[in-house]
Amino acid sequence: MGTPGAVGNQRSGKAPVAPGPGSAKAGAVNAPSESPAAPSEGPESPKRIAMLALSALGIVYGDIGTSPLYALRECFTGAHGVTPTPANVLGVLSLIVWSLIIVVSVKYIIFVMRADNRGEGGILALMALAMHRPRGQSHRARPVLITLGLFGAALIYGDGVITPAISVMSAVEGLSVATPVFQPYVIPISLVILLLLFMVQRKGTAGIGTVFGPLMTVWFLVLAVLGVKELLHNPAVLWSLSPVHGVQFFMDNGWHGFLVLGAVILVVTGGEALYADMGHFGAGPIRRAWFLLVLPSLVLNYLGQGALLLRHAEAARNPFFLLAPEWALYPLVALSTAAAVIASQALISGSFSTTRQAMQLGYCPRMEVVHTSAEEMGQIYLPGVNGALLVGVIALVLGFGSSSRLAAAYGIAVTTTMGITTVLAYVVARERWGVRRSVALPIASLFMVVDLAFFGANAAKIADGGWFPLLLAVCIFTMMTTWKRGRDILAGKLRAASLGLKDLLGSFGDHPPLRVPGTAIFMTGNPEGTPPALLHNLKHNKILHEQVVLLTIISEEIPHVVAQERVEVEPLEQGFVRVVARYGFMENPSIPDILKRCREKGLQFQLMGTSFFLGRETLIPTKKPGMAAWREALFTWMSRNARSATAYFRIPPNRVVELGSQVEL
Repeated sequence: MGTPGAVGNQRSGKAPVAPGPGSAKAGAVNAPSESPAAPSEGPESPKRIAMLALSALGIVYGDIGTSPLYALRECFTGAHGVTPTPANVLGVLSLIVWSLIIVVSVKYIIFVMRADNRGEGGILALMALAMHRPRGQSHRARPVLITLGLFGAALIYGDGVITPAISVMSAVEGLSVATPVFQPYVIPISLVILLLLFMVQRKGTAGIGTVFGPLMTVWFLVLAVLGVKELLHNPAVLWSLSPVHGVQFFMDNGWHGFLVLGAVILVVTGGEALYADMGHFGAGPIRRAWFLLVLPSLVLNYLGQGALLLRHAEAARNPFFLLAPEWALYPLVALSTAAAVIASQALISGSFSTTRQAMQLGYCPRMEVVHTSAEEMGQIYLPGVNGALLVGVIALVLGFGSSSRLAAAYGIAVTTTMGITTVLAYVVARERWGVRRSVALPIASLFMVVDLAFFGANAAKIADGGWFPLLLAVCIFTMMTTWKRGRDILAGKLRAASLGLKDLLGSFGDHPPLRVPGTAIFMTGNPEGTPPALLHNLKHNKILHEQVVLLTIISEEIPHVVAQERVEVEPLEQGFVRVVARYGFMENPSIPDILKRCREKGLQFQLMGTSFFLGRETLIPTKKPGMAAWREALFTWMSRNARSATAYFRIPPNRVVELGSQVEL
């Protein structure tokens, strides 16, 4: 496993925003802010904001932007679809439009995106923000908040598997609209496209990312044009903008109408991505792109599809592609496929980022992280996650066989995550911003009613495929909590067997050990005690280096740690030096970076005369384990397969000495 505890657990009392009242950031503690850590609505030039908005179109809005491919169709042809009568068409359109307004525009764009953790968004960042307490204090609801945040993060992987499958299959199915000849080839073509998509992940998105924004701009303009073309034939569909038609729809269809919400939710999938990707672009550009282009284009296209259904009810089999004239069908399939690939890319990249955050927060074993861009630190590639997602996507395509059947599995993960976000955002509003309960509770209650309505409608689809994302989330949640619990138990065992540094130095007395030239760096998760590797080295080799550095790397519950607070160097007695390095959950710890900052703070050493001592613990099951036997076995398996500390921390491999020990869990 390699130096368990080399990365210390995040400190629960570490404030995500710590400056005092006199700091420029002090207001972030009590009020929502646009953090200077992200490109936000500060003194940005209009050109800069426009470029960020264009980039956001290519990354943030891919998922929600491809929903017109299948969302309205599923409302009428899905497992709980209704007959496309004029009243039902107007009612469904009303539900779609007001879902976009309430869930995306109001909840996410206006409210949730105000909860930035030093410029970063996403459910793990929101969880860390909600748990903030002054140093030394613990949130009484901390276990509940952690459980909600972790389960919400686990659900993202279900979304990351389903989105590529359903988006690409929906786009390729457009070929069968042109001619039935292509029907047998939909699955093979989809698999080839998905395989190529996952194969190019190792190349990074830096190269193709430059065309994402312009291509998605074309996509949204085409959505709008297709919708307007049909609106001109039947402008009466504009009556659906009134919420009265949505209410009437429920009155006319009763329980069946409620179940249709399980398909309506498809129009807001990707809403969570708006918040998760906030750190890349800032809230301002994302909001401008939504209100100026994305929302109008989506509404116009859905209205156009509805207008088509009012004229030809049989078009419900695929209203999106039937909007296009015959000559434009094949180009539209090509454009749809490109948009689907972009939508998939956003979810795949999001899974990479979520995994890295989980690693830094101590809920995931070390995995290989490859940076695919020298300029953008957020562009990363995780081979292990990429391979697992590919296997899951292929299994879904082969197992479900069509986008309509996949739609049954889609939605349950999204609605659960939406509800968790509402709860965490309420905690932030009350305890970070100081919003009165009389204000925060009614707003949160409105959002929760909507979330629960969508969740209830999707719960009916669990047996038809909705079980898949839930099962996947439960498995990932179990692995994350098992890893965290196992690490805590292991760290406690090592602390109990450790010796205080003062006691160690005092034990030398008049017979200190032999000192040899050079510097020894011992990595430890306990910044107060003596590293087990140091005790083993003394016991077996009976020597100490002239300079001994005790290095602890701490992961904080903030996205980024400012450069001035990255490294602390504390000289101790008899040639000992304690170094504490801090990293945020959006950063990768790096020994070369730490050593460079140590030199800047006056710690002198020669790299060729420096040895890194790492502990390698062999875990031994006990008759009275600290956790269930199956979880102990799972933790042991995860430990064996974790990436080595040498590779993860980028330690020069020819300078590493590993000292093994056996630890009973």
